[in-house]
Amino acid sequence: MFEDRPDRDAEVVLVGRSNVGKSTIMRELTGHDVSVGGKPGVTRQPNHFDWASESFMFTDLPGFGFMSGVEEDRREQIKTDVVRYVEENAERILAGIVVVDGKSAVDIIDRHRERGNVPHDVEMFAFLEEIGVDPIVAVNKTDKIDDLDERLNEICDRLGLYPPWQQWSDTVAPICAKRGDIDALEECLRDRFHDHNRDDLLKFVS
Repeated sequence: MFEDRPDRDAEVVLVGRSNVGKSTIMRELTGHDVSVGGKPGVTRQPNHFDWASESFMFTDLPGFGFMSGVEEDRREQIKTDVVRYVEENAERILAGIVVVDGKSAVDIIDRHRERGNVPHDVEMFAFLEEIGVDPIVAVNKTDKIDDLDERLNEICDRLGLYPPWQQWSDTVAPICAKRGDIDALEECLRDRFHDHNRDDLLKFVS
């Protein structure tokens, strides 16, 4: 189980498969580089970024799902640890950001379903809803998508959100983290902070 969580009353967590850009999003949100492992599966502990004067932090949780060169039992342990972390800290988590690769997410989800498996992204989205953590879907790498509206509709459909995606603009945030374009995600976070009566945190997403 993850250890050494900073003592903070409010938190935003980033979850998702490996290589979807969580650390890049974390850098854009905090303005600081976040240390990551040299290859997928190396980072086993959460990366927290907090402020000394605030009881708030962003947390980048280790990536889960298939990772080249990582044993299946280790992959499952990472996923289990992520789920336990979120579950045990649910009361303090203001938003759970499920980060997906906009270009490949639909194909990956469909491939898992064809094999009779519950896709990780779909499972994580439903899990967050189940434990009372408002999920936000950050659809990253939009620069690689030709028809963005169509792709966002497909992603919504796979997550059980009835298209068109625009009616879920408070939940689905198309972004391109490597270009610094995370405005839609910050808008979703502002909504979550306001809903939790934490307007004092708006300065972190403005």
